[in-house]
Amino acid sequence: MDSVIIEYVRPSATVDSHHPMVSAFARENAGDAHDSRQKAIRLYYAVRDGIRYDPYSIDLTVEGLKASHTLSVGRGWCVPKAILLAAACRAMGIPARLGFADVRNHLSTARMREAMKTDVFYWHGYTAIYLDGIWVKATPAFNIELCERFQIQPLEFDGRNNAIYHPFDLNGNRHMEYLQYRGEFTDVPIDQIIETFQREYVSTPSWNAADFDHDAALETAAGR
Repeated sequence: MDSVIIEYVRPSATVDSHHPMVSAFARENAGDAHDSRQKAIRLYYAVRDGIRYDPYSIDLTVEGLKASHTLSVGRGWCVPKAILLAAACRAMGIPARLGFADVRNHLSTARMREAMKTDVFYWHGYTAIYLDGIWVKATPAFNIELCERFQIQPLEFDGRNNAIYHPFDLNGNRHMEYLQYRGEFTDVPIDQIIETFQREYVSTPSWNAADFDHDAALETAAGR
């Protein structure tokens, strides 16, 4: 394996692929798949649907972002879910790194819109997986139940094509718009993310007592 690629197989601060819980998760979900592409596909769906999407659970610390922590709590926003997928891939010897982009999200809850004062989500996270000589983007954030509730097309991953958000939902409404890509990294550039959040968001939202599933249900009932 190329020396440049090797660094994306090794564990790192938040991508703790060597953690016993992460290793077990990877082995269990890769199952009897024999090639890297099939393993990556199985791991993608395990993270996408096995870990509940929760944008109210933001914790920009190494401990809060670790793949093992996300597994232990069973939920996470886009960045820790991308970290978990990267860690599971690395645990199986598949090179993976973390990618980030700024997106305009046309689908969010009233609580989020009020707190953030913007529909731009900075440093949205995805996973880039090295398969058959190319880097393929995989976005495991929105679990299938959330997609069905909000009538958005689930992101399917075949290990060959990029799985990034669709611009429109199933009803033809605007969904996600990619504004810029910020690059792909061995680990999370926490300091850069914190600096951007402090500059771009009016205040740091406090969602400790909030329930995203409850708020999402209210949005659905209101016909959003």
